[in-house]
Amino acid sequence: MMRTALIADNISDVLVKIIHFTQLRRQVLDENLHNAGNPGFTPKDMPVREFAEALNVAVAEHLQNRRLLFRDTSNIKFGPNNTMEAWPVADPHAHALLQTSRDEYTELQINRLLENCLNRRIAEELLRQKCGVQIPVIDGDLGNSLAGHGPLGDLPADCDTAQ
Repeated sequence: MMRTALIADNISDVLVKIIHFTQLRRQVLDENLHNAGNPGFTPKDMPVREFAEALNVAVAEHLQNRRLLFRDTSNIKFGPNNTMEAWPVADPHAHALLQTSRDEYTELQINRLLENCLNRRIAEELLRQKCGVQIPVIDGDLGNSLAGHGPLGDLPADCDTAQ
C-alpha cells in the first residue's frame, strides 16, 4: 500500500513539472510572435529535449531505486518543495526563418504553441483524473490561448494539499 502512495506522489510531481514547463514555454513562444517585428530580436524556445531527458532520467531512477530524483541540467534547475526553474535558449532555426520567411516563422511558432497546448492539456487531465483536482483549463478560444490570456492558476505541489 505504501508503494502505491509513493508512485502516486511521483506521478503528481512529474505532471506538475510538465504543466509548469508548458506554461513557461507558452510565454516564450508568445513573446516570439509579439516581438518578431522588433529589430535585432532573437527568438527563443524552452529547452524541450533537455526537459524531456531530465524527466526520463528521473523516471528511470524511480524504476531502478524507487525514488524520484530530478537532476539539474544546464538550463533547468529543480528545487525543494516541487519547485523548478527553466531558462529559454536561443532558437537558431526560428531565427533563420524569421530572416527569410516571416510566414514560415509565424507558422512554426503557432505549431509549437498548439503542440505545447496539447501537452499541457494532457498533463492537466491526467492530474485531474489522478487527484480529482479541478485545474483551470485554457479556454476554447485559440486566439486567447495563443495570446496568453487563458487561465494559468498556480497548481498544487501535490494532490493532498489540493483536495
